[in-house]
Amino acid sequence: MPATVLTARALLLDMDGTLVNSDAVVERCWRRWALRQGLDPEAALKVVHGRQGYATMAALLPDRPMEENYADNRVMLAEETADTEGVVPIGGAAAFMAAIAGLPHALVTSADEALARTRLAASGLPLPEVRVTAESVGASKPDPEGFLKGAAELGFAPADCVVLEDSEAGVAAGRAAGMRVVGVGPRAAALSPDAHVADLTRIRVEAAPDGSIHLHIAAH
Repeated sequence: MPATVLTARALLLDMDGTLVNSDAVVERCWRRWALRQGLDPEAALKVVHGRQGYATMAALLPDRPMEENYADNRVMLAEETADTEGVVPIGGAAAFMAAIAGLPHALVTSADEALARTRLAASGLPLPEVRVTAESVGASKPDPEGFLKGAAELGFAPADCVVLEDSEAGVAAGRAAGMRVVGVGPRAAALSPDAHVADLTRIRVEAAPDGSIHLHIAAH
């Protein structure tokens, strides 16, 4: 099979599962939380990826007041920020970030600013200049708000952006924003993104003279 080529003017990057493998921390923290709530940890882990914490809590405890979810979410973010054991870059992330360093791109993550800084630093990855973090939006993925804000801040139309995402909530958010989506990693494989890669070693970035970005996506 030949490589797929997607052409964009800007790239919007999720963090966890896309640039950084933080599954070990996420699973440790959310297992503890689920057990405190009397919930099945495995069931909790099925919905946690890609969303802000309060949105996951609302999905798992639909009758609980949102004020409690927001309060719990602040505690969860502090726990996750303090725990970097096992946080590593996704395969190819360092080379990918180096390749796009001079090109229009933004981080669009459900993490807050402190957690994003901590996890990228722990992975040895650069912090994108343009960032849409949890503090920047009123709605969590799968709402498209974050991706639309990222595109607007970079100055590009949604149709000119390509999203890199790993989770169901994130892929849905990218689609709802009217953007093409490259799925990264095992969670994204079943979500029918526009293209899918096991990790970032499978993407070659080419900057065209007209300013467009060509993503050469290797076939599996």
